[in-house]
Formats: sequence, C-alpha cells, structure tokens
Amino acid sequence: MEHEHAPVPTTAPAGLAHDSADYEYAFTPPGAGYEHTDANVWILTKFGLWLVISAVVIHAGLWLAFALFVEQRAAKTEAEFPLAVEASDQPRLPAEPRLQRSPSNEAFDFHRQENAVLNGYGWINKEAGTVRIPIEQAMRLMLERGLPSRPEAAATPGMMPQDSSGGRTMERRRQ
Repeated sequence: MEHEHAPVPTTAPAGLAHDSADYEYAFTPPGAGYEHTDANVWILTKFGLWLVISAVVIHAGLWLAFALFVEQRAAKTEAEFPLAVEASDQPRLPAEPRLQRSPSNEAFDFHRQENAVLNGYGWINKEAGTVRIPIEQAMRLMLERGLPSRPEAAATPGMMPQDSSGGRTMERRRQ
C-alpha cells in the first residue's frame, strides 16, 4: 500500500507570501519520508563512518609509536644518568637526611631505646671504670650524698661579684 500525499499546493496558504521563508515549510513534497531541508542523512552517515575510520587509524598509529619508543628504550645500553647508578646497578640512595619510611615505628623504637638507657645498667668507659646506673637510683644517691659544690672563695674586703658573671668573678667596687 502506497502512502497518499496531499496534492502540492500551487498557491501559498493564507497568511504566507510566496516569497517568504516559511512558504518552503508549508507542505511536504510527494514521496518524502522526512523533512529534506533539515539534514542530509547520507552526508551524516559518511561523516560518522569517516570519524570512526580516522579514530581507528589514529589509535593504531599511537600504539605503533608507543611500541617503537618502548623498543628503543629497551635497546639502549648506556645509562641516561650514569652517576645515578653505581657499579652494582643498584640505585644510589640520596644524601642524608632521608625521609623516614615509618615515623611512628621509628619514634616507638627510639623511645624504647632511650628508656632502656635511662633504666638500665651499662658501661660508659670500661677502662676508667665509669658505669651507667638507672636514673631512679642515681637520683636517690644524689639526695643521700648531696650535690657537689665548689669551695667558697675567701672574702676579700671591697670585692663584690660582677653583675655580668652571675657571681663567678669578683670586682672591686666603691662603697
């Protein structure tokens, strides 16, 4: 069954002049399945096909270029930065100080070592017979024996401690 179309008007509909832009859209030509003035389907289809083909070609070209660059890098025998690699082909470590790998673990280990020194016995100088004792015991001994002090200097008449020395040196002052 064939579609029947209204006959093509030869005169403009009421209110439309023959030379106006809307006159072109006033009727559908016989045999038209879509509006011919909107888009050309064949041109849009060709554009889409060329777009897909060019995308495939571009991606294939990029893949080949990347493969070529990887192959060139693998074939390169000389190190790019010869000072950065030692003779053992192990990467050289940066200069000290370096970043900590796990600061919380290192802080815990440091605290544990310091507590072991403060609360334990050990040699400071074995030849001289100097030992380290726990801090609690050292404080108790200090209280029992008293703090060491230097002997007081004999008072000399007219001599006063200097202000800037905190009492370590004496000066003559007028009275």
